[in-house]
Amino acid sequence: MTPSPTIQAYFDQSTHTVTYLVVDSSTNSAAIIDPVLDYNPSTGVISDKSARRILAAVRSEGLTLQWVLETHAHADHLSAAPFFQQETGAQLVIGRYIIDVQRIFSSTFNLNDVSCTGKEFDKLVDDGETFLLGNLEVAVMHTPGHTPACVSYRIGDAVFVGDTLFTPDYGTARADFPGGDARQLYRSIQRLLSLPADTRLFLCHDYKAPGRDHFAWETTVAEQRARNIHVHDGVSEDEFVAMREARDASLAAPQLLLPSIQVNIRAGRLPAPENNGVSYLKIPLRPDTSLY
Repeated sequence: MTPSPTIQAYFDQSTHTVTYLVVDSSTNSAAIIDPVLDYNPSTGVISDKSARRILAAVRSEGLTLQWVLETHAHADHLSAAPFFQQETGAQLVIGRYIIDVQRIFSSTFNLNDVSCTGKEFDKLVDDGETFLLGNLEVAVMHTPGHTPACVSYRIGDAVFVGDTLFTPDYGTARADFPGGDARQLYRSIQRLLSLPADTRLFLCHDYKAPGRDHFAWETTVAEQRARNIHVHDGVSEDEFVAMREARDASLAAPQLLLPSIQVNIRAGRLPAPENNGVSYLKIPLRPDTSLY
């Protein structure tokens, strides 16, 4: 029988993001998946308050934080990975196609301090690669579509799927970001849904579908195949792509897209402070071509 990790979830309601503390209880080794840095877009104030709550649990339980795992470069929150690296020495892991995302967005923001080689991260992983969390094997699945760099991490009977899937009553991730692809997303989801039916799937977000009065972030392969409103059994690839592309065309950009992505392609590090000691982010300004 495959050993299962102990999992604690921390939900950040302001960004609807779930951060996971994953523990191998046989060694007290731990990993944190998709940590959130508190950020107020109205004031520019950042805080590690939420991250410290998780760090307190790590320390009170006598855990050794071995890894910080990012499922992708998030467009809806700033990563708290540097905080955990500084406090614990944990290594930061992301899919190797982060290089493609860095290239896309370093050009968008005209950044000259992003390597476009992924060297900002400690470990770049590829599909099928494995590494250890204590005595537990972490298996990497490349699951692109939402972004080119998305990966899912399979640990025992649990898979951390990032933004690829949401709860069955909410559906699936958007695929309209630069480098995203609805057809790739469908195929990535089918890979996940080909896992054993009782495999637990842990989601990065929940936006509470209409009619549901509670947040949820854990489901199973069986539940997704039976009830996911976008990709339940019987939905063809072409049907999914048509639905996803039409839906994405109606969606607004995430509120924190511009600040988040330029921080997260730097592995969560802020731009270097200027001569007044303050770091600044960029907001590209473009003419509205529909006026011409």
